[in-house]
Amino acid sequence: MLKRSPLSPTDAGAIEAAANLAAHSPASRRKFLKASGVLLFAASSPLFAQGEAIVAVRTWPSKDYTRVTLELDAPLKYSYQVIKNPDRLVLDIEDLELTGKLKDLFSKAATNDPYIAGVRAGQFKARVVRLVFDLKTEIKPQVFELKPVGEYGHRLVLDLYPATPADPLLTLLDKQEVPTDLAPRDGGLSPNADPAMVKPDALAKADPKPELKPERPDARNDARSAGGKPVVARLVTITIDPGHGGEDPGAVGRRGTYEKNITIAVAQRLKDKIDNEPNMRAMMTRDSDYFVPLHVRVQKARRVQADLFVSIHADAFIKSSARGSSVFCLSEKGATSSAANWLAKKENEADLIGGVNLGTQDKDLARVLLDLSTTAQINDSLKLGRAVLGELGNINDLHKGAVEQAGFAVLKAPDIPSILVETAFISNPDEEARLRDEAYQEKLANSILRGIKAYFARNPPLAKSKMAAIPAEKVWMA
Repeated sequence: MLKRSPLSPTDAGAIEAAANLAAHSPASRRKFLKASGVLLFAASSPLFAQGEAIVAVRTWPSKDYTRVTLELDAPLKYSYQVIKNPDRLVLDIEDLELTGKLKDLFSKAATNDPYIAGVRAGQFKARVVRLVFDLKTEIKPQVFELKPVGEYGHRLVLDLYPATPADPLLTLLDKQEVPTDLAPRDGGLSPNADPAMVKPDALAKADPKPELKPERPDARNDARSAGGKPVVARLVTITIDPGHGGEDPGAVGRRGTYEKNITIAVAQRLKDKIDNEPNMRAMMTRDSDYFVPLHVRVQKARRVQADLFVSIHADAFIKSSARGSSVFCLSEKGATSSAANWLAKKENEADLIGGVNLGTQDKDLARVLLDLSTTAQINDSLKLGRAVLGELGNINDLHKGAVEQAGFAVLKAPDIPSILVETAFISNPDEEARLRDEAYQEKLANSILRGIKAYFARNPPLAKSKMAAIPAEKVWMA
């Protein structure tokens, strides 16, 4: 590692536009990157000579965090420091010499980045290139290396997290109208009120007969009228998980369709429909194109005390003839088929492709999330899965007529019924065309919603259990 030095007042050679270089990127290695995130530059010849070559730089901005990825043809030596007044992140890369002039990498591609205002590059000293990221706010960076995997070479990753991360539960509540009956007289939210409970009179105008009325209300969710009848119907929270994202494109169809784009398109439609239901609300694990580790997806669902977890996918198979929709649940006793086992293994490799900072993993927390699976959770997941699969069968062929099970890491929340929906095979040309069609995406969202409502009609939600809280800072760690 390099010894940290004060920031040089000079910026040797501002970086010039490199759009022309992007067209000459190695097509065979990076064809899927052309439509992924923000490709800052990709060169057929090294941007920095007489040392290691930086092949490409990409940025993935989001409100959760911004990821900057430098892809190289070999490992490198680096050091970094965060400087205040104004806020900057300084990255020094050893054994490089700046030869080209590339102007303002982020000016065209990342003007709306919530954390990066701009980036500068210069020859700090002999064979050391300095990159300066001007920041819009205070950040807590995570900087780590990734070994080659899949279509990627060596990667240096800079994850820029806000110094004070947003609380996902408060964010979700901010989007909901708090019923006046739950608010104390001073106008604030009562510390004893359960924010997941709402009075049915707040729902009456939209639906005089809410479908999700609890059959066995208890003291926490049962306020009674003068006549002694229950007057509270519980608002349910559903976590929607668009598979893949950011550095992880998921499967790619023959026409160049990226699974990560299909999943978020269907997930957003489903969220809009759920939010329009008078007694439901939805939270998405990602709402734009960025990478979310598998365990963080689970943590986000638990942090908002979700009632259900629905992961959306559109995977590929080794044979392009494979077709049909599927629904998967967790299994503690092995996969129900070799295909299910193959698919689970493939999905669980998403962290390798997307790039997880292993240095921040909480081993005890990970063990709980990955190993603490209960029979009750799996049984409820199977009920939900059957309801959704039945509805999907009305709009598409089913790959198999029953819910399958395998060891999907993203389904291992111990206290939330969880399913993984394979909407169709993106590797099948006919189904790829359907997945690209907005009308079909709408049908998929409608079918999943009908399945969810059918599940709740048979399994009304009870009072919220007191789940073990997960610190917010751990929820947002990648």
